[in-house]
Amino acid sequence: MASRNTLENNATDNLLFGQPEAQEKLQHALEDLYYLLGRNYPLKASLSLAGNRYQLVKRQLQALQGMACSANELRLRKNKEVLPAALKDETILLDGFNILIILETALSGGFVFEGLDGCYRDISSVHGSYRTVQTTEEALIMIGKTLQQLQLQKVIWVFDAPVSNSGKLKGTCYEIAGKHHFPWEIRLENAPDKYLIESRGLICSSDAWVLNECKSWFNLGAHIINQLSAIKILSFNKLINLPE
Repeated sequence: MASRNTLENNATDNLLFGQPEAQEKLQHALEDLYYLLGRNYPLKASLSLAGNRYQLVKRQLQALQGMACSANELRLRKNKEVLPAALKDETILLDGFNILIILETALSGGFVFEGLDGCYRDISSVHGSYRTVQTTEEALIMIGKTLQQLQLQKVIWVFDAPVSNSGKLKGTCYEIAGKHHFPWEIRLENAPDKYLIESRGLICSSDAWVLNECKSWFNLGAHIINQLSAIKILSFNKLINLPE
């Protein structure tokens, strides 16, 4: 597994995502990708076509993929999205590493990318190992306090059991929950995405497959990030003609 290296990539990412010329290329590439996906072109081929046209490098392609979806996917996800007012006394299942790492990245000064569906995503990679960073505890407390304010009855964190250090993170979560009186349950699952979908419950994730297949979802990442200041956000949603 490639270790997360948000801080090490910040200087490079400022060039890839912070410069007006780079942002213009990404906007045009996203417009093209949205068009192609809307006509049922395969994602991999469409991403390659848009990337080659605008000479995008790997990290830009990763960001582009995270921002893109088809018009049909966008409508599907929006129809299942639950608003904050509907969360009182509910139980929510969190796609653990997904939501935690997005906030860690944002709080560490890394770029987060707003998808056409309104979800924030990053381009960190956790595929077998996890290590805490300086902002881990801050992110966990921020999530807990936000859900507490929304008056959730219960919060179930679902982490990937095969990922190393997931057991240690489970212990950290329970320690934080004890200190702050968060109503948390922590689960380690071998196939967390499948578990979230088959639960048929209210979930929180920005994973495209999970959003497409789940029964209902809440956009916790955006709810938190939109209230923060000095966050590096790249979004083209107001510049692209999206369906109502």
